[in-house]
Amino acid sequence: MEQEKPHILVVDDDTRLRALLGRFLRTEGFVVSLAKDAFEAQMFLEEYRFDLIVLDVMMPEMDGFEFLQALRKESTIPVLMLTAMGETANRIVGFENGADDYLPKPFEPKELVLRIRSILKRIPQKTVIQSILNFGVCSYDTITKELKTQTGNLIHITNVEQQLLTILGHKTGQILTREKLAELLGADNNPRSIDVQITRLRKKIEKDSKNPRYLQTVRGKGYMLLSE
Repeated sequence: MEQEKPHILVVDDDTRLRALLGRFLRTEGFVVSLAKDAFEAQMFLEEYRFDLIVLDVMMPEMDGFEFLQALRKESTIPVLMLTAMGETANRIVGFENGADDYLPKPFEPKELVLRIRSILKRIPQKTVIQSILNFGVCSYDTITKELKTQTGNLIHITNVEQQLLTILGHKTGQILTREKLAELLGADNNPRSIDVQITRLRKKIEKDSKNPRYLQTVRGKGYMLLSE
């Protein structure tokens, strides 16, 4: 087990800025996910656990203020608002809706990092968690997304299989329905296709795929992942 790197969700509709922030924050030691709007951000939040959100205000359909207001009804995750709207009145709106900090554009990336680190220091340190899932014949790293044999050789897994292991790995011991898994995997998947993907994945992580020990079916409910 090891201490996970802080996981940051960047939500900004500016494709170039979003990519630049992703690269810069990763070089500073963060794990980063990028969302182009509030709806994609919500999908990420349903799938992963984040330590902080960097949130743009001016976005189409649902702006940052609206997203933050909805978020605060169910989460206390720290939020740093990032926007060209730097007027005092707008900052007040952000803070009233639950923002932890406010950085107007343009800005120095280094200042963003310092503000992020400052916020993270003020919140309780998260506990050491298990990032390596052991399945007897192999192991899966939820951070690097690699499946390996006991001797360290890589086992090829498809993008969908990788996503399935990561989603289930973040909720070990919890039952996820086919419908929920299909929803988290995206529009190209349906509940019936989940059964096929699970069968293929079992052949890679189980010693006996017909009598699975780790990737279990909970009759009438869905699937559950266990690890040693």
